[in-house]
Amino acid sequence: MVDIELIKIEVPKDTNLILGQSHFIKTVEDLYEALAEASFGIKYGIAFSEASGPCLIRHSGNDPDLEELATNQLYKIGAGHSFIIYLKNAFPVNVLKRIQSVSEIVRVFCATANPVQVIIAKSDQGRGILGVIDGFSPKGIENDSDKAERKNFLRKIGYKTPG
Repeated sequence: MVDIELIKIEVPKDTNLILGQSHFIKTVEDLYEALAEASFGIKYGIAFSEASGPCLIRHSGNDPDLEELATNQLYKIGAGHSFIIYLKNAFPVNVLKRIQSVSEIVRVFCATANPVQVIIAKSDQGRGILGVIDGFSPKGIENDSDKAERKNFLRKIGYKTPG
């Protein structure tokens, strides 16, 4: 028998999260190294949920508040071989390829600053992540004005060249 549960994950203002699945205890150290090399000034907290042996939440980071947040939110999810990273002073786009290249990473469910709900399956054996709800449903279709606003925004924050 499988039960389905929806868990709301905290995403504080000016913070992004990356939620994924991994497969080995060294994940937390390898993610730390990947993030440390990614960008000067980046702040992060990492938590990884072991799925065998002592089944502990392993954690690390360079910001104690983000590390505590990652640990507490992953404990709430409670799924084995999952990880969560909270970021400040960087966006997921700045680090996502590095994270995906870590050999233990199986998949990334989301990388976002939006409200997140995690869809969990619970069985007698444990819990697993089925997927996520990232943000909100569409409210319409982009028009020419919306396109211009999007393009201006990307240039304003430095992700596209001016002009």
